[in-house]
Parts: sequence; C-alpha cells; structure tokens
Amino acid sequence: MSDTDFIPQMRPLFGAAEKAELISYLDEDGFFTEFERTAAFEKAIAEFTGAKHCIVVNNGTVSLSLAALALGVGPGDEVICPNYTMIATPNSVHMLGAKPVFVDVEPDTLILHPEAVRRAITPRTRAIMLVSANGRAPSAAAGGIEAFEALARETGVALIEDAAQSLGSWYADGRHIGRAGAIGSFSFSAPKIISTGQGGALITDSDELADKLKRLKDFGRARGGTDIHDSIGFNFKFTELQACVGLAQMRQLPERIPRKKAIWQRYAEGLKGVDGVQLFDHDTRLCTPWFIDGRFERRDELATHLKQQGIGTRTMYPPIHRQKAYDLPGSHPISEAIGREGLWLPSMIQLVDAQIDRICTEIRRFYGA
Repeated sequence: MSDTDFIPQMRPLFGAAEKAELISYLDEDGFFTEFERTAAFEKAIAEFTGAKHCIVVNNGTVSLSLAALALGVGPGDEVICPNYTMIATPNSVHMLGAKPVFVDVEPDTLILHPEAVRRAITPRTRAIMLVSANGRAPSAAAGGIEAFEALARETGVALIEDAAQSLGSWYADGRHIGRAGAIGSFSFSAPKIISTGQGGALITDSDELADKLKRLKDFGRARGGTDIHDSIGFNFKFTELQACVGLAQMRQLPERIPRKKAIWQRYAEGLKGVDGVQLFDHDTRLCTPWFIDGRFERRDELATHLKQQGIGTRTMYPPIHRQKAYDLPGSHPISEAIGREGLWLPSMIQLVDAQIDRICTEIRRFYGA
C-alpha cells in the first residue's frame, strides 16, 4: 500500500478460504442446487444467532417478502417501514400488493420510535418492518427492543426485523438482533460483513413459520425431489456454490467483528472535535458497525474533495418518500436531513489503520481542523 493508492468506500473480501471451499465442492461433482452445504450454512447462522431455525434464500429482498408472506401480508394490507432505509425494505412488501407506510426515524439511531409507529397503525396494518440501521438497536430512551415487542403483542401487528446490516450485533439482553421479531432477515450482498455475492437468510424460533418459509421458497412442497404441492410456493432457493462461500465467510466472522469495531473506533478518535462532522455513535460492546456512517456539513463538497485525494465515499440513503419510485407527500425531517448530509466513509474490512488515518487527515484538512 502506498500513500496514493485509491481507497474504495467498500470492497468485499474473498480469498484463499473461499477458493478452497469451492474447489473441494467442485471435486465432488455436485449438482450445484442447494443441498448439504446449504444446510451446513443454515446451521452455522442458526448457531451463531441462537435461532432455532434458519432458512436461506437467493437475496435479502426476497427474504423480506417471504417473511411478510409467511405472516399473512397480502394485497391491500399496510406495512409500516422507516423512511430511512434501503429501498428493498418497502419494495419487498410492495411486490406483494401491500402498501408501505413510511414513518420517520430517530436522529441518533436512524431507527423507528415505537410511539411514532403506534400513531401510524390503522385497522389495515399487518406488520412492522423494524430496520436495525448499521447494527444499532432501538435506544433505551425509546424503550429498547422490548417496546416494539410489547407493541406487537398489544396490537396483534407482526414484527419483522430487517436485520440486513446487523449480523454480529446483539440486544442488551443478549439476544442477537433479528431474534426479537416473529422473523428476522439478513442480507449477504457484496458490502455486508459476510457475503455470498447475493443471498439472504431468515431466522425464527417458530416451527410453524419455519415450515411456511421452507415451502414458500421451494414451490410449496415439503421437500425437494417431489412433485407433491400442498400450498402455493415459489422458487427462491440458494445454491451450493453460494453456501460454500458463505461457510468460508462464517469462519472468518469472529475475526471480522472486532476489526469492524476497531475501524469505527479509530475513525471516532481521528475525527473527534471536528466541527461539521457527526459520526453516528455505536455501543461496540453490542454493535458491529456495517459501514462508517455520519452527517457532514457541505457533504457533497467533502465527497468531491475526498475523491480528488483518492478516497471513495457513498451518500447515505435518501428519504424514501421523496424517491421518484414513491413520490409521496409528507414531512420526515430526520430522513430528509440524512438525504442532504449523510455520508458513508470507507468501511471495508481490509482497511488498515494507516488508511483510516489518511482519510481522517483529509477530512480534518477540508474542515480546517
């Protein structure tokens, strides 16, 4: 690495471990369709999160759609979603003919507040999509995850956890994020802490929901290799090649978690006291940051400056209701502010301390700090 090497905002890490796993499988002359490697990958995720069941599917948007389907969401139903999230969250229920109802997020966590959700519930509300932004949990001031669980019990509205960014993050009571909802969903797209290129996983402790999810992803049948279908289902299966990569990635997860936390800590120390910079906080005892996220004054000018210095960034999600795909009226001040000021700094697991220091130096230089 030289002082002038370009630093991308994100890059997945695949290497010798993944290659060895794939070659081993190819030497077996397998069918590639999901089988024993997929089952092993599901078991690894279930054991890591503490869930009773894990079902993997082809991507993390489909996983949310299947979670909603399994919980009875259908045409005309309403599903509450945060106005700050990746657009996959509302799109996953829009695909079912349901209506995403957007609620603004809290300024410190970028997560829904239970009382704001309560105000948005109507007789047509079937589910809440709780997104744990960047591995963060609902704040203690908002009642923590327990407030959402209580709201779900009180109203009968299903709680789905969109934990796409939260593998390796836990609630204060020791449960892995994704375990509090009826179903939790993870993503393994390229930028995530582990990746299979594309892929998603669903976790649940319910035998009934697990059975529904397995059938929904595999044509409605109880198992592969049979053409008896007791219910409607689709084809959202995984592949053994993805599972091979996933198994190798899962073995590296215990090393990646502390490194992700250390990356965030070094940024926090390097940017401390810089006027115009607000990194979002993380309790690294529990949270493993997926990306380094923050609000930056003159965000676009900063991004241009960093690009000129060979440093990549990515703007954070714009407010969903203002996206042309939805174009809805309403005021959501926090998500709108993130759309103007939110920036993800380089966050890949391969970052070394010298690169983080170089990035912080350039940010400090931009702000005259």
